[in-house]
Amino acid sequence: MVNEVAAAALKAKGDLAKLEAADYGKTKTSVSDTLKEMVGSIGENMTLRRTAHLAADKGVVAAYMHNQASPGLGKIGVIVALKSTGDAEILQNFGKQVAMHIAAANPQAVDTGSLDQDLVERERAVLTEQAKESGKPPEVVAKMVEGRLRKFYEEVVLLQQPFVHDPDNTVAKALEAASKEAGAPIEISGFYRFALGEGIDRGESDFAAEVAAAASGS
Repeated sequence: MVNEVAAAALKAKGDLAKLEAADYGKTKTSVSDTLKEMVGSIGENMTLRRTAHLAADKGVVAAYMHNQASPGLGKIGVIVALKSTGDAEILQNFGKQVAMHIAAANPQAVDTGSLDQDLVERERAVLTEQAKESGKPPEVVAKMVEGRLRKFYEEVVLLQQPFVHDPDNTVAKALEAASKEAGAPIEISGFYRFALGEGIDRGESDFAAEVAAAASGS
């Protein structure tokens, strides 16, 4: 059922309402009505919660699925779009590496410019209050906050994170190296990361450690 809904999602292009109204497989029954029928048949509640769409006119969309139960079905799914005219095979291989990194590191945005500014301001407010507790002058507090914000960006911004496949370098540095290998500049134009149960109150699981181990081959 999930595979059929995923096929319909490609045509819905990230529109959840359109996906719910789409035909399920070759039937004339909608995805939404089919889901209701399956709930009654299986006896377990299910909801269609999220859908996302990425495209790359010039380049590739690479994917990674962590802890696959079967092809295309797993605990964490990532898609990442690379914009480039470079070698397609190199782009695809690098794209999968980046997707694995995203699965493990869970960045919130590609770069600082695309980071949710409300998130930044909340973090700035918290860091400012913490810095004020030092009792230092306002100008020193301001410098402390900026320094701690840079550390925050290294944690949540994809290009500034240490690359899981080469922790001595950032994703930005890995991107530069891949661009040279591919023969053309590469831009990470977007990504989506979906984790099973994300947003639902349930027990904690260290997905990041699992993906990092898979990336290192251990």
